[in-house]
Amino acid sequence: MINKNFSWLFLLFVLFSCNENKEVQPEDPIQMVVGTYTNGHSKGIYSYVFDQESGKVESLSSLEIQNPSYLTFSQNGKVLYAVSETNDENASVYAISYEKGTGKMKVINSMKTGGEDPCYVETDGKQVLTANYSGGSMSEFMLKNNALDSVITLATGSSGGPDTIRQKEPHIHCVQFSPDGKYIFMTDFSGDQLLRLDNHRLDSVRVFKPFNVNLGTGPRHFVFSKDNQYMYLMGELSSKVTVLKYNSGELEFVQEISTDTINAGGGADIHLSPDGKFLYASNRLEHDGIAIFSVDKKTGKIKKVGYQETGIHPRQFNITPNGKYLLCACRDDNVIQVYERNEKTGMLNKTRKRIKVDKPVCIQFYK
Repeated sequence: MINKNFSWLFLLFVLFSCNENKEVQPEDPIQMVVGTYTNGHSKGIYSYVFDQESGKVESLSSLEIQNPSYLTFSQNGKVLYAVSETNDENASVYAISYEKGTGKMKVINSMKTGGEDPCYVETDGKQVLTANYSGGSMSEFMLKNNALDSVITLATGSSGGPDTIRQKEPHIHCVQFSPDGKYIFMTDFSGDQLLRLDNHRLDSVRVFKPFNVNLGTGPRHFVFSKDNQYMYLMGELSSKVTVLKYNSGELEFVQEISTDTINAGGGADIHLSPDGKFLYASNRLEHDGIAIFSVDKKTGKIKKVGYQETGIHPRQFNITPNGKYLLCACRDDNVIQVYERNEKTGMLNKTRKRIKVDKPVCIQFYK
């Protein structure tokens, strides 16, 4: 007798193979990858297929890499870039081929980041950027046929924030391209500022510009609105979201609002719903959960409308492209929780669906 799971996976393989260039529709299953910490039983990166209608998930493949704590797909989905977050000179970034349908992964090449504990990776198809937390720096890698080529360490964060323990040394936690591709933004955790860098190859004349946020913020992750008019910044130390008006590389303060009621100092990830109507921000260390905000698209301002408690240490989460589900990586509960979103209210409803994986810390959906 043919195994039902095998039949289902074979059907998905045929579906993905026959529709390689077809844009994913809201009702289509979508592939996803999960990065983990490997100081327990985890091997590294795991691939799955997720049904966007039912919330059903099936395992596909895995790849052994040490502490792949953050991942991102290339624009065509054929390559996956992953950091290897180690606190030594072996800290690296990997270029990995990704096979649509089977979810199989194979290392193309890797390069050292030149900074310890890389915890974020971003690409625009021409270059790859890493944020090196303990190294307090950002590194840029040029690409050649999807492989990592030359590397330049471009920026170093500052220190001196009011938290004399956690802001004693420089830390860069997140790095992203601006919506128009003209700039690179970095979160300078210990300097309580965002750093902007011109995005071009004329290294000798590149211009850095800092944008200060409130002292004690500890900038961690940020996201741009769908219309590219606003940036939403999660403060790790303040557990607050800072709303900034964005215009041609310039930032202007709009609002700051707390995500929790106890100021736990464990702000983590931040995402907008696909329709841009709701903003979600996670907290860990105490009162672990996800704060839910409604978004006024005209002013960019947000209003807290709810809070969903989660498993322990929700370091990162992601929302399915169709907006129906939110998947939360609860690192210390060794599970990814699946929540169904109410698209009208933004609230999250628990489901009985859980993905068991040791120390999950990053979820990315196939582009």
